[in-house]
Amino acid sequence: MDFFQSQSQQKHLAKNSNKRRLTQDQVRLLERTFTTNKKLEPELKLQLANQLGVPPRQVAIWYQNKKARWKTQSLELDYNTIQVKLENALADKRRLEKEVIQLREELRKAQEMVFAFNQGVVPSHPHHFHPPPPLNVSCNSSCDEGGGGSSLHEDVNGEVLQLDELYACLIGPGGGGSTWG
Repeated sequence: MDFFQSQSQQKHLAKNSNKRRLTQDQVRLLERTFTTNKKLEPELKLQLANQLGVPPRQVAIWYQNKKARWKTQSLELDYNTIQVKLENALADKRRLEKEVIQLREELRKAQEMVFAFNQGVVPSHPHHFHPPPPLNVSCNSSCDEGGGGSSLHEDVNGEVLQLDELYACLIGPGGGGSTWG
């Protein structure tokens, strides 16, 4: 057994002694070449091997390892970029959800005011009456056709009010201030 182990160790040592580590200058040349040529063509492999004074197989293995490391780094960068975009999208989503809640509250208040106005009730304070039934609200946007505006239609007891008419009802005939004291 000792005989076979010593032969195997000798072969292993002989194999490793044939391998030479690349110098820093050799690695720099390979790095520069890799930045311009990610794929190692046979002619380039032979040219680099001659320039560096190493076997072509060593150049090929270096290129193979470098390409694997480069792909891993590229994937990590892509992942980090996507992660930042995801975090930004989630922050936008949270901001928009808060905005939707605020807009729903404003809509509810406007519905209460329209309901009270249509009932002929002018309370001393807008919150002193029972909330009205929900209004059917639809927003027809002409932005897609290039119009740039939108009109709001509210169905209140069979009447359709345009946004300007609704606004005029809410702020009163003078255009300034609220009629809600």
